[in-house]
Amino acid sequence: MAELTKEQQTELEAAAFRRLVTHLRERTDVQNIDLMNLAGFCRNCLSNWYRDAAEAEGIALDKAESREIIYGMPYDKWRAKYQTEAPAEKQAAFEQNRPKGH
Repeated sequence: MAELTKEQQTELEAAAFRRLVTHLRERTDVQNIDLMNLAGFCRNCLSNWYRDAAEAEGIALDKAESREIIYGMPYDKWRAKYQTEAPAEKQAAFEQNRPKGH
């Protein structure tokens, strides 16, 4: 395994994060409920984690701001443009597997 400095590790993690966010922005066909049911997290979780990290650094960032960073647009606009109604079976699966805090 390559020996990385803490700075290199942080830079690589940041690059991987940016790539994940870009991927999620491009895959508007993938609904958050599908992500939650399959992976246990979604775009909203990612925006919450981002906001938590900002707060840990003393940076004030509200929910709407962190969601816009992840979605690449205001959340309401993304929902209107890309979100579809989840079928009952997906909603039931979400309720069964809902992580704490959702």
